[in-house]
Amino acid sequence: MNKKVLVLLFCLLASSAFINAQEVKKSDLQQKAEAIDPKKNIAGARSMYIHAFNDYSNKGQIHQGVECAVKATALYYKENFYKEAFDLLRSADNAVNAAKNMSSGDKAAAHYLVTKERLQMYIKLRKYESAKDQLNILENLANQTDGENVKNDLLYTKAIFYYTFGQNAQGNAVFQEMANKLTAQKEYDKVDEVYQTLIANGRKSNNANMVAQSYSNYIAWKDSASAMKHADEIAALKKQIADNEASISEKDSSLTTRWMIIVGLGILAAALAAALVIGALVLLRFILLTRRQKKTIKLANESNALKAKFISNISAQLEPTFKKLDNRLPEVKALLDFSSHIQTLSELENSPAEELEMEDVQIQPFCEGLMDQIRDKVKSDVTLTVNAQKMSARINKDYVSHIILHLLNNAADFTPEGGTIWLEFKKRGPHTHQFLVADTGVGIPEEKREDVFKPFLEIRDLTTGDGLGLPICKQMALKMNGDLDIDSQFTKGTRFVLDLHV
Repeated sequence: MNKKVLVLLFCLLASSAFINAQEVKKSDLQQKAEAIDPKKNIAGARSMYIHAFNDYSNKGQIHQGVECAVKATALYYKENFYKEAFDLLRSADNAVNAAKNMSSGDKAAAHYLVTKERLQMYIKLRKYESAKDQLNILENLANQTDGENVKNDLLYTKAIFYYTFGQNAQGNAVFQEMANKLTAQKEYDKVDEVYQTLIANGRKSNNANMVAQSYSNYIAWKDSASAMKHADEIAALKKQIADNEASISEKDSSLTTRWMIIVGLGILAAALAAALVIGALVLLRFILLTRRQKKTIKLANESNALKAKFISNISAQLEPTFKKLDNRLPEVKALLDFSSHIQTLSELENSPAEELEMEDVQIQPFCEGLMDQIRDKVKSDVTLTVNAQKMSARINKDYVSHIILHLLNNAADFTPEGGTIWLEFKKRGPHTHQFLVADTGVGIPEEKREDVFKPFLEIRDLTTGDGLGLPICKQMALKMNGDLDIDSQFTKGTRFVLDLHV
């Protein structure tokens, strides 16, 4: 009877494929173990599988290690070394429990291998109750895994158990369940293989009852499967016909769509051609208008240049006459200053772009010297502060001196007693410098800040100033590739910022 069970067991196991683990390259030790023929050297093969199990366990590859332990176990009880076999399976279970990098499902799959081997030993020993307990454990473990192959293997194992202990009806029921499952999945060849294996093993074990029942079930299934196969083939042909009809309909629709696309593209091409003609006319008109505008701008620039030159000439012609007058009179001095400012502004606005002469200047003494020039012009208790680094900068000294002195003089005029005037220098980058002149005076109203750099905006009493000082400073800053502006963030008075880009 034992021989019959072993034959059935190994044949069924050979046809099952239940391992639900990732494919991992086998270690050298496992390959060496598999290379040993157990029939010639069963002890050597067993020892090498045990070494492979220990090596895999140390590396944390528990599932591969369990496979090697199970193979070594089979070689143990093949020679009736049951104690050693049970001990080895216990070690495999402990290795699975101690694993930290395995999911619960992977652990259940590994325990399944160990429990199944333990079940097979109890079957060989003909211990029904122990084998039944292991089968229950095996079923629980199979339910904890999501592997379909493991659940199929459980059906094989149940059948082996039932047939071994003479429970043929239960064995037939399990095989029927498996056949129905595979049939539902249209795995007809696998079902046929299962029945053929069952019949063959019944014959080998001289179990006439098992052969008769298996053959009867096989014939019944065969008739049913043939009908299902024909139904599947007919359904497949119908589907193929429907697919072909759908494909033909789709192609007809595609041809119609293509004709519509071609017609649409023709209309679009005609529309684009018309749009191109209209666009060309609009562009031609735009070009003509642009030429007129350029001509108008050129005439305006030439006219402005002539006006500026005319004003400068008038100023130059009037200056000798003004100098003959008594310049001690405020009105005469104002006219002389106005004439000089007009000439300076005209020259700055209309002189060709030319590179200014630059020189290295020590900033700290330069700033302190400029501040010293207004010390006698400020009101009492006004604090003069210079904040400049000890460094040199390459600037046009004449233009920068003119701008800063003008700003400092304005600050001196508008800063009340007890106020403060600052002159600061900051290096903003490798080629950017900044001079800042600030005071605590009344400040410039926000609505007038944009106009302070524009000349001739209002008729003024020249004895109170001609309003050309800041426009001249602005033009000088622009000439130096820089700019002069009012800091809108400064609220304690007024702060002018002179940016220079070297």
